[in-house]
Amino acid sequence: MSLVRKIHHVAYRCKDAKETVDWYARHLDMKLVLAIAEDQVPSTHEPDPYMHIFLDAGNGNVLAFFELPKSPAMGRDPNTPAWTQHIAFEVGSVEELEVAKVRLEAAGIEVVGITDHTIFKSIYFHDPNGHRLELAANTGTPDMYRKLDEVKWAMVEEWSRTRRAPKHAAWMHEKEFA
Repeated sequence: MSLVRKIHHVAYRCKDAKETVDWYARHLDMKLVLAIAEDQVPSTHEPDPYMHIFLDAGNGNVLAFFELPKSPAMGRDPNTPAWTQHIAFEVGSVEELEVAKVRLEAAGIEVVGITDHTIFKSIYFHDPNGHRLELAANTGTPDMYRKLDEVKWAMVEEWSRTRRAPKHAAWMHEKEFA
Protein backbone atom coordinates (compact mmCIF):
# COMPACT_ATOMS: atom_id res chain seq x y z
CA MET A 1 0.00 0.00 0.00
CA SER A 2 1.34 3.41 -0.97
CA LEU A 3 1.65 6.16 1.59
CA VAL A 4 0.21 8.66 -0.91
CA ARG A 5 -3.48 8.31 -1.76
CA LYS A 6 -3.64 10.96 -4.49
CA ILE A 7 -2.41 14.43 -5.33
CA HIS A 8 -4.26 16.80 -3.03
CA HIS A 9 -3.50 19.81 -5.23
CA VAL A 10 -0.79 21.18 -7.48
CA ALA A 11 0.05 24.85 -6.99
CA TYR A 12 1.50 27.39 -9.40
CA ARG A 13 1.92 31.12 -9.30
CA CYS A 14 -0.43 33.51 -11.08
CA LYS A 15 -0.25 37.20 -11.96
CA ASP A 16 -3.88 37.96 -11.06
CA ALA A 17 -6.11 35.56 -9.10
CA LYS A 18 -9.42 36.85 -10.48
CA GLU A 19 -8.18 36.84 -14.08
CA THR A 20 -6.91 33.28 -13.58
CA VAL A 21 -10.22 32.07 -12.08
CA ASP A 22 -12.19 33.69 -14.90
CA TRP A 23 -9.88 32.33 -17.63
CA TYR A 24 -9.96 28.73 -16.38
CA ALA A 25 -13.75 28.86 -15.96
CA ARG A 26 -14.27 30.31 -19.45
CA HIS A 27 -11.83 28.15 -21.40
CA LEU A 28 -11.56 24.88 -19.46
CA ASP A 29 -14.85 24.84 -17.50
CA MET A 30 -13.00 24.70 -14.16
CA LYS A 31 -14.92 26.10 -11.21
CA LEU A 32 -13.46 27.94 -8.22
CA VAL A 33 -13.81 25.67 -5.16
CA LEU A 34 -11.82 27.53 -2.50
CA ALA A 35 -9.99 30.79 -1.87
CA ILE A 36 -7.64 31.42 1.03
CA ALA A 37 -5.94 34.74 1.73
CA GLU A 38 -3.40 35.47 4.44
CA ASP A 39 -0.99 38.23 5.41
CA GLN A 40 1.50 35.71 6.81
CA VAL A 41 2.71 32.40 5.34
CA PRO A 42 1.44 29.66 7.71
CA SER A 43 4.41 27.31 7.22
CA THR A 44 7.25 29.87 7.48
CA HIS A 45 5.50 32.73 9.32
CA GLU A 46 6.95 35.19 6.80
CA PRO A 47 4.93 38.41 6.41
CA ASP A 48 3.94 37.94 2.76
CA PRO A 49 0.31 38.54 1.79
CA TYR A 50 -1.12 36.15 -0.77
CA MET A 51 -4.30 34.92 -2.40
CA HIS A 52 -4.45 31.14 -2.83
CA ILE A 53 -7.16 29.90 -5.20
CA PHE A 54 -8.23 26.31 -5.88
CA LEU A 55 -9.93 25.14 -9.08
CA ASP A 56 -11.84 21.92 -9.74
CA ALA A 57 -9.95 20.03 -12.45
CA GLY A 58 -12.40 17.08 -12.37
CA ASN A 59 -12.44 13.70 -10.64
CA GLY A 60 -11.11 15.07 -7.35
CA ASN A 61 -8.13 16.82 -8.99
CA VAL A 62 -7.40 20.34 -7.82
CA LEU A 63 -5.29 22.97 -9.56
CA ALA A 64 -4.25 25.84 -7.31
CA PHE A 65 -2.57 29.20 -7.81
CA PHE A 66 -0.94 31.81 -5.60
CA GLU A 67 -1.06 35.50 -6.35
CA LEU A 68 1.91 37.14 -4.59
CA PRO A 69 1.60 40.93 -4.98
CA LYS A 70 4.72 41.79 -2.95
CA SER A 71 7.05 39.40 -4.83
CA PRO A 72 9.08 40.23 -7.94
CA ALA A 73 7.40 39.65 -11.30
CA MET A 74 6.90 36.05 -12.35
CA GLY A 75 9.62 34.39 -14.37
CA ARG A 76 10.68 30.93 -15.34
CA ASP A 77 13.83 28.87 -15.03
CA PRO A 78 15.91 29.94 -18.06
CA ASN A 79 17.83 26.65 -17.95
CA THR A 80 14.72 24.54 -18.54
CA PRO A 81 13.23 24.46 -22.06
CA ALA A 82 9.77 26.05 -22.13
CA TRP A 83 8.13 22.94 -23.60
CA THR A 84 9.04 20.70 -20.65
CA GLN A 85 7.14 22.42 -17.85
CA HIS A 86 3.42 22.08 -18.49
CA ILE A 87 0.16 20.94 -16.99
CA ALA A 88 -1.64 18.23 -18.98
CA PHE A 89 -5.38 17.67 -18.64
CA GLU A 90 -7.20 14.64 -20.03
CA VAL A 91 -10.31 15.05 -22.18
CA GLY A 92 -12.76 12.31 -23.05
CA SER A 93 -12.13 11.86 -26.76
CA VAL A 94 -10.34 13.14 -29.84
CA GLU A 95 -13.62 14.80 -30.84
CA GLU A 96 -13.66 16.76 -27.56
CA LEU A 97 -10.03 17.71 -28.20
CA GLU A 98 -10.93 19.02 -31.67
CA VAL A 99 -13.84 21.04 -30.26
CA ALA A 100 -11.59 22.50 -27.55
CA LYS A 101 -9.01 23.52 -30.16
CA VAL A 102 -11.62 25.37 -32.22
CA ARG A 103 -13.05 27.02 -29.09
CA LEU A 104 -9.63 28.17 -27.84
CA GLU A 105 -8.60 29.52 -31.25
CA ALA A 106 -11.93 31.35 -31.59
CA ALA A 107 -11.10 33.08 -28.29
CA GLY A 108 -7.79 34.27 -29.77
CA ILE A 109 -5.62 31.72 -27.97
CA GLU A 110 -2.71 30.35 -30.01
CA VAL A 111 -2.86 26.53 -30.11
CA VAL A 112 -0.13 24.10 -31.20
CA GLY A 113 -1.34 20.76 -32.54
CA ILE A 114 -3.17 18.44 -32.73
CA THR A 115 0.00 16.43 -32.04
CA ASP A 116 -0.17 12.66 -32.45
CA HIS A 117 1.77 10.86 -29.68
CA THR A 118 0.43 7.45 -30.84
CA ILE A 119 -1.08 6.57 -27.44
CA PHE A 120 -2.74 9.97 -27.16
CA LYS A 121 -3.32 13.12 -29.19
CA SER A 122 -2.90 16.56 -27.69
CA ILE A 123 -2.93 20.31 -28.14
CA TYR A 124 -0.77 22.90 -26.38
CA PHE A 125 -1.48 26.52 -25.40
CA HIS A 126 -0.74 29.02 -22.62
CA ASP A 127 -2.86 30.43 -19.82
CA PRO A 128 -2.76 34.18 -19.01
CA ASN A 129 0.13 33.57 -16.59
CA GLY A 130 2.33 32.03 -19.28
CA HIS A 131 1.93 28.46 -18.02
CA ARG A 132 1.99 25.93 -20.85
CA LEU A 133 -1.10 23.73 -20.84
CA GLU A 134 -1.90 20.53 -22.70
CA LEU A 135 -5.21 18.84 -23.40
CA ALA A 136 -4.80 15.14 -24.20
CA ALA A 137 -7.16 12.47 -25.52
CA ASN A 138 -6.08 8.86 -25.10
CA THR A 139 -5.92 6.80 -28.29
CA GLY A 140 -3.75 3.83 -27.30
CA THR A 141 -4.85 0.21 -27.47
CA PRO A 142 -4.40 -2.37 -24.69
CA ASP A 143 -1.62 -3.97 -26.77
CA MET A 144 0.23 -0.64 -27.02
CA TYR A 145 0.05 -0.06 -23.27
CA ARG A 146 1.14 -3.67 -22.61
CA LYS A 147 4.13 -3.27 -24.92
CA LEU A 148 5.14 -0.01 -23.21
CA ASP A 149 4.71 -1.57 -19.77
CA GLU A 150 7.02 -4.44 -20.72
CA VAL A 151 9.94 -2.12 -21.60
CA LYS A 152 9.60 0.70 -19.05
CA TRP A 153 12.27 -0.52 -16.62
CA ALA A 154 14.71 -1.50 -19.37
CA MET A 155 14.34 2.00 -20.82
CA VAL A 156 14.96 3.71 -17.47
CA GLU A 157 18.02 1.52 -16.80
CA GLU A 158 19.48 2.15 -20.27
CA TRP A 159 18.90 5.89 -19.98
CA SER A 160 20.54 5.89 -16.55
CA ARG A 161 23.68 4.27 -18.02
CA THR A 162 23.93 6.13 -21.35
CA ARG A 163 21.87 9.34 -21.14
CA ARG A 164 20.77 8.56 -24.72
CA ALA A 165 17.22 7.83 -25.79
CA PRO A 166 16.55 4.07 -25.67
CA LYS A 167 14.82 2.66 -28.74
CA HIS A 168 12.52 0.18 -26.96
CA ALA A 169 9.46 2.28 -27.79
CA ALA A 170 10.64 3.90 -31.03
CA TRP A 171 7.62 2.32 -32.72
CA MET A 172 5.48 5.06 -31.15
CA HIS A 173 7.05 7.75 -33.31
CA GLU A 174 7.71 5.57 -36.32
CA LYS A 175 4.03 4.55 -36.44
CA GLU A 176 5.04 0.91 -36.88
CA PHE A 177 2.99 -0.73 -34.14
CA ALA A 178 1.57 -4.00 -35.29
